[in-house]
Amino acid sequence: MPQTYDDQNVFARILRGEIPNVTVAETDHTLAFADITPQAPVHVLVIPKGAYIDYADFHANAADAEIVDFHRTCARICAEKGVAPGADGAGFRAISNAGEHAVQEVPHFHQHLIGGRPLGRMLARAD
Repeated sequence: MPQTYDDQNVFARILRGEIPNVTVAETDHTLAFADITPQAPVHVLVIPKGAYIDYADFHANAADAEIVDFHRTCARICAEKGVAPGADGAGFRAISNAGEHAVQEVPHFHQHLIGGRPLGRMLARAD
């Protein structure tokens, strides 16, 4: 059964200016801000300004301009924060949780950009 977008979720409220944030980047289609409980020296949340529930919803229904803007904004943030892979061996992790099994906490598509230290393996191997 398809979900309905909840316009009272915390990210919708941030987009409306009801909840403050520490903005990292903003474009016509995208807002990026510092995570309030960072898991690494760099931990930025990137969200589209449109009402999309998760990764699949965004990529299936967003306009091409929204999708391109979102991904280019993510790339720009990684470069500006110094975590884009390069000669120094840095890197980052881009995480988007979708649905109950992935423990998506906010029903608005968002991507975590995490880096600034070695992050270890993403998941433990399940045998």
